[in-house]
Amino acid sequence: MSAPDPLAAALVEHAYLEGDFLLRSGKRSRYYLDKYRFETRPELLRPIGERIAANVREHAPDATRLAAPALGAVALAAAASLESGLPFLIVRDAAKEYGTANRLEGLYEDGECVCLIEDVVTSGGALLESVAVLRDAGLVVHTAVCVVDREEGGADALARHAVRLRPLFRAGELLARRK
Repeated sequence: MSAPDPLAAALVEHAYLEGDFLLRSGKRSRYYLDKYRFETRPELLRPIGERIAANVREHAPDATRLAAPALGAVALAAAASLESGLPFLIVRDAAKEYGTANRLEGLYEDGECVCLIEDVVTSGGALLESVAVLRDAGLVVHTAVCVVDREEGGADALARHAVRLRPLFRAGELLARRK
């Protein structure tokens, strides 16, 4: 194991739960990484936003915007936006039925490159839906940054759609840090 990472330790301490959980992907798991337990804590959200911004600079230097599926990744995109200075878009699950009726919130121009931001990736389903919405809007997507890759096929699913997943942490390394 590499040198201790205080952020990894904090994620395990505050967000790791054991039990029987149904994941968004439909799979069952004996553990759960509760994104709201790290996204709602400023002392965790700030360094996560800083790391996401650094990953975007390194792995998606051509990105002019960030994008996040609602609701879970919006706080992460906001934190990374503040750190990087890049504006962000919110990808809704469905077009709203009032006001502008947008599925994609925020300003953008056709052909811009966006980097997707996500909290926890299992199968990659939510990100693939967002990729489709963004590409249908004329945006370019080839990189996604997530906080945790559960290492259950999401990276491969995204790669089949020409999107490379760049996790801050992999579940295996976080699980190895449990007490």
